[in-house]
Amino acid sequence: MTHPASSRMSRVDTAWLRMDNDVNLMMIVGVWLLTPGITMTALRERIADKLLQYERFKQKVVIDTMGANWVLDADFDIARHVVPESLARKKGQNERAALQDRCGALAATPLDPARPLWQFHLVPHYEGGSAVVLRIHHCIADGIALTSVMNSITDGGSDPPKRRSRKHEEDPHEGDWLAEAVLKPLTDIAARAAGMYGNGVAKSIDMLSHPQQGLHSSVDMARSGLQVLRDTAALALLADDSPTRLKGKAGGQKVVAWGEPMPLDKVKAIGKALGCSINDVLLACVAGAIGRYLHDHGEDPAGKEIRAMVPVNLRPLEKAWQLGNRFGLAPLVLPIGIDNPVERVFAVRQRMGDLKGSYQPLLAFAVLSVTGLFIKPVQDAVLDLFAKKSTAVMTNVPGPTTPLKFCGSTLRQTMFWVPSSGNIGVGVSILSYGGGVQFGLITDRALCPKPQRIIDGFEPEFDKLLCLAMMLPWEVAEAA
Repeated sequence: MTHPASSRMSRVDTAWLRMDNDVNLMMIVGVWLLTPGITMTALRERIADKLLQYERFKQKVVIDTMGANWVLDADFDIARHVVPESLARKKGQNERAALQDRCGALAATPLDPARPLWQFHLVPHYEGGSAVVLRIHHCIADGIALTSVMNSITDGGSDPPKRRSRKHEEDPHEGDWLAEAVLKPLTDIAARAAGMYGNGVAKSIDMLSHPQQGLHSSVDMARSGLQVLRDTAALALLADDSPTRLKGKAGGQKVVAWGEPMPLDKVKAIGKALGCSINDVLLACVAGAIGRYLHDHGEDPAGKEIRAMVPVNLRPLEKAWQLGNRFGLAPLVLPIGIDNPVERVFAVRQRMGDLKGSYQPLLAFAVLSVTGLFIKPVQDAVLDLFAKKSTAVMTNVPGPTTPLKFCGSTLRQTMFWVPSSGNIGVGVSILSYGGGVQFGLITDRALCPKPQRIIDGFEPEFDKLLCLAMMLPWEVAEAA
């Protein structure tokens, strides 16, 4: 039954909604560090004035036999969603460690399913200012969209464009964005994927472009199920990545970590010296830090590679305010076993090049769209494939180049952590902001109880790369 003043949740967002399990919740968790501090009154007023202009943040999720609806919460109370938080510091523990502990606990705490799926937690006194921890379920939006939303609630942020409300149907923009962001630029890729792996991708795209058309019979359901199997065959052929202590049975307790931002201009300088992209440089540092962590814990990383599922944006950035999830997933292999920093960067560059023009992000999006129609056990069985082939989830989100203000205070540092599916126990986040690059790491305690040790390895890897790159003649490096 469709409720009054409701809209249908998209198929992809439904898949993310139902991806919660006992060890991984599909929540994006972030932290803002502000100087000077702010008050609860100011925070609630700003959220009410700015965030609630996005109707989605006043809606709760109501599940039915065919999926889910976004329904206005008639009893919405901002005091339930913007709440005070205090840090319990252990003996000898500093404020950052206490905040990290609290973030880990909140990452493993479900949001109230009877209310809109988000919360802001204010720590009023933190390192001479304040800290705000935000939790938002992934079914509301992806990282690109949430970055746009968070920027809009800062001082001087733009309100979302006004649009006419349309009830009793899925996201009215879904077909429009798909045609613009996927069908036009990736027609040849979609055709190649459909030709190689059956017509499942094309069928999935067609279903997304016409959200009012569902599966009306058991025959349609069976046929679509067969198409999903065909589409996932390509992913099934992926070899398992190297076994390490970071891969195994997750326990459900989360630990988070972050470090100080690295100067973006230095990252660019390394990229120019080596003829590589900024992403190549950053991912090489990640691979090096993980390899060093394994070595320090008695594992020889030589010759080993791990796979990280990397989100690929499939929407025009100017439409990020529309919320929802508009990204595919691409499997990126990280060469953790290459000790030479420069050689590792070139290896990452080659692997990134192999992904360019790949149909796999589109395929992953199509799989998610169709699995959103099936019952949860079937969806879990299909999506478990992603988890079995991967050790980590990794995302890189571009943020503002200059520091922002929030309620009159300076947003001096920001970080976030991505959720993982299945039993994946490592999530790596890279966020550029204010001239720096911020790394965040969230792990399952059973697989990596001290992620700060990996974070602490990023800067040494970066420094080694910077030193070596600066000794290379640019014209020689660019020809490499």
